[in-house]
Amino acid sequence: MADDSLNCSVELRYPLSFRTLSEALFAAPQEQTFVTMWNADDQVQSVTFAQFLAQAKAYASNFRTHNLRSGDTIILVMPQGISLMAAFVGSMLLGAVPAILAYPNFKVEPAKYRFGLAGVSANLSARLVVLDEAFPEELLGHVAIGGATELLRCAEVLEQDAELRLPNAEPKDIAFIQHSAGTTGLQKGVALSHAAVLRQLNHLAAALSIDNQDRIYSWLPLYHDMGLIACFMLPLVCHLPIVMQSPTTWVMQPRTMPQLISEYKCTLAWVPNFTFQFLARRVSSDDRHTFDLSSLRALINCSEPVRARSMDEFVAAYAACGLRSNVLHSSYAMAETVFAVTQSGIKGNSGPRRIWVDAECFRDDHFALPVSDLASGGLGNAAPFVSSGRCLPGSEVRIVSSTGEELLEGGVGEIWIRSDALFDGYFNRPDLTAKVLQDGWYRSGDLGFVRDGELFVIGRTRDLIIVAGKNIYPQDVEEIACSHPAIHDGRAVALGLFNPDVGTEEIVVVAEVQDREDLKDSSAVEQALRNAVVAELGVTVRAIYLKPPRWIIKSTAGKPARSATREKLLAEHPELASKDSFGDAKPK
Repeated sequence: MADDSLNCSVELRYPLSFRTLSEALFAAPQEQTFVTMWNADDQVQSVTFAQFLAQAKAYASNFRTHNLRSGDTIILVMPQGISLMAAFVGSMLLGAVPAILAYPNFKVEPAKYRFGLAGVSANLSARLVVLDEAFPEELLGHVAIGGATELLRCAEVLEQDAELRLPNAEPKDIAFIQHSAGTTGLQKGVALSHAAVLRQLNHLAAALSIDNQDRIYSWLPLYHDMGLIACFMLPLVCHLPIVMQSPTTWVMQPRTMPQLISEYKCTLAWVPNFTFQFLARRVSSDDRHTFDLSSLRALINCSEPVRARSMDEFVAAYAACGLRSNVLHSSYAMAETVFAVTQSGIKGNSGPRRIWVDAECFRDDHFALPVSDLASGGLGNAAPFVSSGRCLPGSEVRIVSSTGEELLEGGVGEIWIRSDALFDGYFNRPDLTAKVLQDGWYRSGDLGFVRDGELFVIGRTRDLIIVAGKNIYPQDVEEIACSHPAIHDGRAVALGLFNPDVGTEEIVVVAEVQDREDLKDSSAVEQALRNAVVAELGVTVRAIYLKPPRWIIKSTAGKPARSATREKLLAEHPELASKDSFGDAKPK
């Protein structure tokens, strides 16, 4: 049952005046519930701010006995939960710099996990690596241990040193390191100061109109910015209750998300785009009728691009549960700016803005030319787009062409960002930093356009497929593939492979089926997908490969990793890499 102590009794005023994250925690109402962790089989663990602070101090005491000092880097590889959160804050209380890495689970490709664990831990050069007692023995050899690094297997720590004296952090000090999603190559560490995090949280809290009645729900992993910032740092600083579960528990039992939102009357949540279709298709109508989602005032789609079809399917499935369509919102966020760059208008009476643009002009001329809303009904050659909102205070974006020229409104190009919460560079990687920071602007690598002051995000520049001079965005092909009932939600990857015989790239699709039994009808499914892509995009698909569940390699954020999936596909199908059919790269 929900706990009435979740209600916040302290009124917050913005901007918040805290100088550091630790100061914000010490100022929290100590008797109020902070974290409620829901585990499988309805096991619930809750802590107040006072209990959480005591656990954090206990971890700080423990880490100090291992000679962890201010400024030292500490790696945490622990399952999602209160102990991980307390260890993270305990590190900060000492002035150390914590970084959470993904814990191994069935969703992550083992080879990719081992590669990432070795590379990221080596880059961090940590003084202490903290693992829980159940961390697999066979993975220990993939944790980079230097001469000064200590490996610590740590059970829950509850007792603190009564004589513990905590150093005073300064706003300019590094608070923690968070990592990019890692869809291509190694994750890149982003070191963030207390000041940068607090500036971002102030802007975000104001944009969301947060008040002392808000309650946050999350299944998002804490090693990714969406979970770490929106669903840990934000409630810590704004003194809000958070109802949490692990990503693996949610995936195995998707009904638990609307169940917990309903039971605890949560008001705010962030999710990636695939969640909407996943919940619409994987939760039975009988279960849905038991939920009450009327408490939600903002369910924020934090994927790029945002898909109208996914959100509409969710609204249709849950309208009878008290879900209002205007609570669905959007945001554009990334680790390099702490979190959010844009946010759709929470205070309005509708969700994020939708526009329809001339599809031919968009693909051939790289320009978003609006057409009448009549075209959205299927008349004319129109493509729908959903806004990711307007820039938060302190942030600005511009759209830049491949030749470095700033584009006018409607022009499609790379999104460059300037922000008062922008990172200074990647941790221990000046080579990568030099490639993305230019005169105070961060080159995101994302494609998009601006209309009427709102940002529309399309996808990654490196993933763009060019077929006979026509720009094809892989997300469009993937959305079409995932609309087929035999394809697993969010588990399709579209790739462009160059064919020297015809002098252009061609589209190859790899998609996971819902069940191995669906592979028996592979020819029918493949033909249906080909027909759908031709009908909606006007291009043909060179090849379609249907794969069993869990074949596609995913990032630590749970998104398909295109580069790694491409390599796996080429390894299994060497005919694709043949010089007679496909080259290794796009033409220069």
